[in-house]
Amino acid sequence: MDVLIVGAGSMGTWFGDAVDAEVAFADIDGDAAAAAADAVGGAVADLEGETTYDVVCLAVPMTHVAEVIAAQATRAKRAIVDVSGVMEPALEAMERHAPAVERASLHPLFAPERAPGSIAVVRDRSGPMTDEVLATLEARGNDLLETTAAEHDEAMETVQAATHAAVLSFALAAESVPEGFETPIYETMERLATQVTAGTPRVYADIQATFDGADAVADAAAEIAAADADDLEALYQAAAANWHDGHDERHNTEGKTT
Repeated sequence: MDVLIVGAGSMGTWFGDAVDAEVAFADIDGDAAAAAADAVGGAVADLEGETTYDVVCLAVPMTHVAEVIAAQATRAKRAIVDVSGVMEPALEAMERHAPAVERASLHPLFAPERAPGSIAVVRDRSGPMTDEVLATLEARGNDLLETTAAEHDEAMETVQAATHAAVLSFALAAESVPEGFETPIYETMERLATQVTAGTPRVYADIQATFDGADAVADAAAEIAAADADDLEALYQAAAANWHDGHDERHNTEGKTT
């Protein structure tokens, strides 16, 4: 099996290392493609080329995945997949531009340096190529989380957009405190702020541009800031009901996000 990976960033490099195949990287940045190829023992491909491959994997920013699929789909002989992080637009573009080949959308729910981990998977049109890719990823210690595109993208509004907005807001609002004043909750938030702000800014910007969620965090923070003591107690109780004593209102009886 040979694989063309379009996008030679950290996620594309991870995918090239994780699959058991001959891989080639194509990227608008030729130096990045060469570096990824060197890292995993692959080759460099022409981004504008016409050479076809058994599998084409799109490892590009989620805000560009649909347009890149449109440009690269004809290079997929047997299967096309993506690891962009957004599923509905990616799969819609795959079905439109590559209707005759196998299709799957994968979202590794971890930074590449933290692999292996859980990978959200939608098998839109299964077959031997996508099955082989997924079996290899599973054999490398990853857990495959079968889902739907709609369920995944809705979950990311909370898992990524709202979570990142909350942590970044804390990182911006928090002032330095004298050593020794830390509480366990503050130390947890400090650790999260340090972790999030060590990432790639464009990735976080793309997530906010793609998924809703930040507005809900802003609204909740504004409501807390304006609350009097009685209102704040009620808000606290509402929050506690979401997280404790089996009264988890965030999911329906089937465990799907509502």
